[in-house]
Amino acid sequence: MIEAKDAALITQSLEIASERGGDLTDAVYARLFQDRPEFEALFVMDTDGAVRGEMLSRVFDAILDFIGERAYAHNLIHAEASNHDGYNVPRKDFALFFRTVAQTVRDASGGTWSTQTDDAWSRLLEEIDLFIIANA
Repeated sequence: MIEAKDAALITQSLEIASERGGDLTDAVYARLFQDRPEFEALFVMDTDGAVRGEMLSRVFDAILDFIGERAYAHNLIHAEASNHDGYNVPRKDFALFFRTVAQTVRDASGGTWSTQTDDAWSRLLEEIDLFIIANA
């Protein structure tokens, strides 16, 4: 379970990244495709970026619920990890997307990203990784 202080730091970093970076969709996917160029082919039909934007929006919603009430994040993450199995995206690669989001949020946050924020995100990502792998 994510502690309240970590949840506050993660939420604050998301807010700052949004204020400073606006829509992070292009930045997130540019980083993803740079790190994993083979993933770009999975989006060949997404000519206007709508699918990417929707996916990222769901990830942000899942993160906020995962650090909060956990009303639905577990089910959403599990369902999407299973869905991505059908696209031949292994669970470790599905989990990688959350790390890509965190790195992009860090970059967009600039100098406001602290060691404490980094630690909070690290704990979140470890917990998400464990959840994804445990529910394979």
